[in-house]
Amino acid sequence: MKTFCGRANPTTGALDWVEESEEYDYHQEIARSSYADMLHDKDRNEKYFLGIRAAVRRVKSRGQQAVVLDIGTGTGLLSMMAVSAGADYCYAVEVFKPMANVAVRIVEKNGFKDKIKIINKHSTEVTVGPDGDMQSRANILVTELFDTELIGEGALPSYEHAHKNLVQTGCEAVPHRATVYAQLVESERLWSWARLLPLRVGGREVVPNPEETSCAGAPTVCDIQLSQVPPTHFHPLSQVLPMYRVDFSRPVSSSPERLTASFPALGSGSAQVVLSWWDMDMDPEGTINCSMAPSWTLPDPENFPWRDHWMQCVYFLPVEMPVTEGEMVRLTLCHDDYSLWYNFQSDNDSEPPISRPLCTCQAHMVWTRPRFGELNDPKRTDRYVEALKSIVRPDSVCLNVSDGSLLPIFAHILGAHKVYTLENSRMSKKVMERVLAANDLTGTIQVLESHPQQLTSSSLGDEQVSVLIGEPYFTTSLLPWHSLYFWYSRTALAGQLRDDVTILPQSASLCMALMEFKDLWRIRAPCGSCEGFDVSVMDEMIQSSLDFSESREAEPHPLWEYPCRALSEPREVMTFDFRQRVPEEALKSEGSVTLSRKGWCHGVALWMDYHLTDDISVSTGLTQPPSQQGDCEWSPHRKQAVYFFSSPWESAGDSASSVTYSLTFQPATGDIVMEFIPGPSRHATSA
Repeated sequence: MKTFCGRANPTTGALDWVEESEEYDYHQEIARSSYADMLHDKDRNEKYFLGIRAAVRRVKSRGQQAVVLDIGTGTGLLSMMAVSAGADYCYAVEVFKPMANVAVRIVEKNGFKDKIKIINKHSTEVTVGPDGDMQSRANILVTELFDTELIGEGALPSYEHAHKNLVQTGCEAVPHRATVYAQLVESERLWSWARLLPLRVGGREVVPNPEETSCAGAPTVCDIQLSQVPPTHFHPLSQVLPMYRVDFSRPVSSSPERLTASFPALGSGSAQVVLSWWDMDMDPEGTINCSMAPSWTLPDPENFPWRDHWMQCVYFLPVEMPVTEGEMVRLTLCHDDYSLWYNFQSDNDSEPPISRPLCTCQAHMVWTRPRFGELNDPKRTDRYVEALKSIVRPDSVCLNVSDGSLLPIFAHILGAHKVYTLENSRMSKKVMERVLAANDLTGTIQVLESHPQQLTSSSLGDEQVSVLIGEPYFTTSLLPWHSLYFWYSRTALAGQLRDDVTILPQSASLCMALMEFKDLWRIRAPCGSCEGFDVSVMDEMIQSSLDFSESREAEPHPLWEYPCRALSEPREVMTFDFRQRVPEEALKSEGSVTLSRKGWCHGVALWMDYHLTDDISVSTGLTQPPSQQGDCEWSPHRKQAVYFFSSPWESAGDSASSVTYSLTFQPATGDIVMEFIPGPSRHATSA
């Protein structure tokens, strides 16, 4: 049986539906999962083991047999912990069949097959009774059903069903309870991710669509590594507040709920953003606590337990509201069965309805949060405006090829004769038309819902384009080089371009650096043994999936969230000249990069630099050269690509060791095939 999967196509700028084998989805699920990260999360694993031991002791002290229900068992780790702690029997439920099969093998390999039964079902389908999946109800409930938002993986409905149908009244639960915390803040940086903000170009202010400024925004949570947002980047307006607590040892409700905290404002400012995280107590007394708090809340920030499967949340309030220090205000948390959201009011305002925020302006459906941040970045805007000033003339006919871009507005303000812009969907066309209307530019810039291949001379008023511009940015791009769709567009538009056309950016460079990651390496590293249990079967499964099809390629990561060091100097390894058409033959680049700093090389970071003019460039990767120690600052607006090595390579930092690379750009597909191997240094070549 075949399956159809969406895959970005850099040659067309579209999401192609490609027929793959029936194993494709399974391998992608495993290769890109957080299983390895969870197994490497020592703090989580130790706390669960302590909580399970304590729960088994409490049941045994009452003279009862310890019967455990483990929902979402994954590898079977928590079930093995339970049996090792003295549980008499364990029912381990796992709905994902490949994982259930692996759990069977791991349980058998560790000698627990007689005391652990793997049930390949959703927990709501599990039956109890002589002929059921479980012989009797359990008196210990162990689960790991949580995501960064706590309840986003359906924890509440699963607990609700389990208490009604699968466990005894008064059962022990591990974890015993969870608490969601929130802090109200003002943050220029974070607020720039929420909506388009006014900016000045050529002495004129460009403003957002008024509908957007009053829109509640995207309904999905923004999950990030909040430890990488330093306290200097926000102004607290409240203390850290406990907002929502759920006791998993008692019946749980998934019904919508509103919870409110009243408090005097900690400072004056604009209430814009809620920072949120949760912790869980593994025992009733709260002596075994596992916290997702960001590092800057802890006494020893350098030694906080890093994890990527549970991060922290940023919630953007529907509108920003002024707050005065000491003013009594209210923060309201609402939840349904799968999500949380926040509202803010002064103490005299009425309570808001329990309804999820929804985007009504459509801008939040076109622009992602990093994209909002990119459009609002004044330094980045200044570089584009500076470059446009050098090429736009009073007789310029400009065509923009980038999704949801403000460059056409900049070109018009700078005096271009005519400006056209291509949008890839009706929704993005409508969003851009609303921005133009808000700035009294309706009719001065033509927004065309068209792909470059479909554009005709009549679409451009029978005039040829003298200036082709792009950031470039495309919503379908996943990896940095997917934005080479701009190059393919330029090639498709060749018949609409003047012979002396000016193209911005004029070229792009693929750049790379050899990296040591402080923690990110864990998501791809084999575990072997976890809390004394052999989980090597899981390692083999992950490696098999990583070796399958496109899983062998680089993968996108926002490296600003992951501390890392460059063990080599950045290197341009391939150049793409947009002034020429896409070649028919492959482009190849080979060479070696010297490891000039001491450390463990976990992989390669790759990104694109765009050369707008001869002397103005913008980078989607490093915002400045690495420090002497190799510390890096990355653009927060785009994801970089990371090619992980199968095992780390040690660098002595004496420039004696190097990594050899071989890169091939395939024009027919827009893909870049890459290979990195350790070896003697040699000079870079390209063809």
